[in-house]
Amino acid sequence: MVWFLGLGITGVVLLALSLVFDGVLDGVLDGALGGILDGWLSLPVVAGFVAMTGFGGAIALGATGVGPAAATGVGACAGVGAAWLTYRFSRALMRDQTAVTPRGDDLVGTSGNVVTAIPAGGYGEVLLQLAGQPVKFAARSAGPVARGVEVWVETAPSATSVVVRPVDR
Repeated sequence: MVWFLGLGITGVVLLALSLVFDGVLDGVLDGALGGILDGWLSLPVVAGFVAMTGFGGAIALGATGVGPAAATGVGACAGVGAAWLTYRFSRALMRDQTAVTPRGDDLVGTSGNVVTAIPAGGYGEVLLQLAGQPVKFAARSAGPVARGVEVWVETAPSATSVVVRPVDR
């Protein structure tokens, strides 16, 4: 039983190392055997296999009293199951993609309203819609623009400021 518990603890230590050294060993064996094992030889998958082989074997040995060979077989089956689940879960996490993050250039050509008057040569504030959310930006204009006037964004020189012009109606 001590061997199985040692194997299980080793797997848990490997899993902790895979969290601390995130991805250091990933890719070492990429392309081995023509890429058949890509993803299966990642440290979390190996750690899950080793841990469940050890703990599964210890449980089988202690609960049923079967011999070490049968306990190893039970532990190996549990290890393969844990490795498969770890592989599938990590693949699902890697496929999880978010939408493209909006940038300041996405504001060019949009309209908004002045919330703080823009003096000539100075800054005021405009309220614009960015990804469907109202966001206030510092705004400059070639001439003074009063509060409440609708404006168009001409450029976005930084992530927090825009150059605007009043809408001609």
